[in-house]
Amino acid sequence: MPPKLQFALFWRDVLDLFYPNLCSSCKAQLVGNEECICTKCRANLPRTQSHLMKIPALAEKFAGKVPVENVYSFLKFEKGGGVQRMLHQLKYGKRPEVGKVLGQIYGHELLQAGEGHSFDWVLPIPLHPRKLAQRGYNQSDQFAAGLSASLGIPWSGEILKRGKFTETQTHKTRFERFENVSGIFEITQPEKIHTRRIALVDDIVTTGSTLESAIIELRKNGAKEVSVITIAAAY
Repeated sequence: MPPKLQFALFWRDVLDLFYPNLCSSCKAQLVGNEECICTKCRANLPRTQSHLMKIPALAEKFAGKVPVENVYSFLKFEKGGGVQRMLHQLKYGKRPEVGKVLGQIYGHELLQAGEGHSFDWVLPIPLHPRKLAQRGYNQSDQFAAGLSASLGIPWSGEILKRGKFTETQTHKTRFERFENVSGIFEITQPEKIHTRRIALVDDIVTTGSTLESAIIELRKNGAKEVSVITIAAAY
């Protein structure tokens, strides 16, 4: 083994001793080439398989409100479960890499299902600049980057922008959620989405109000189709 590599591995072991790299789901220490999620948790992720079969509970979130081509959610969200822990690490635990890894995994599964040529752009739901400054990164950007890498489709965090700061959606009714996010998005480069098929991505879909508001803006600016892809879904 080259001395430089030996030295690097030695210091990695030292760092792991004092700052262990833990699985974002079960908190077990990662080993070998494991990244963000341990091998056991990856195998047991609660996949919805929504890219293989239609799930009415997901489609109903947008039915009769906005035209959506497909609604894909990678994982089923359950309170207190591993998916909630991963999302918490991604959003509040300063672990943006969790989103990218999940995007890479799901992008690969979408590719295997024949979805490699279904989209022209991957666009993440943006954060307001104030919230972005507080968090330091947009968790949906990370998921979009991972999907983009696996699917070979470009992503951009500059086309769809959030122009209005909104209150948290927690504890609001569905109507209050939609009112809270109505008209908050803008398209900065409409020529890039005109007649294009958009994969609109976010970390989680609950009522779908935020995504609905973004879809309205995308369609208004000429998007041919909009599909939704999220890390998780509550249904």
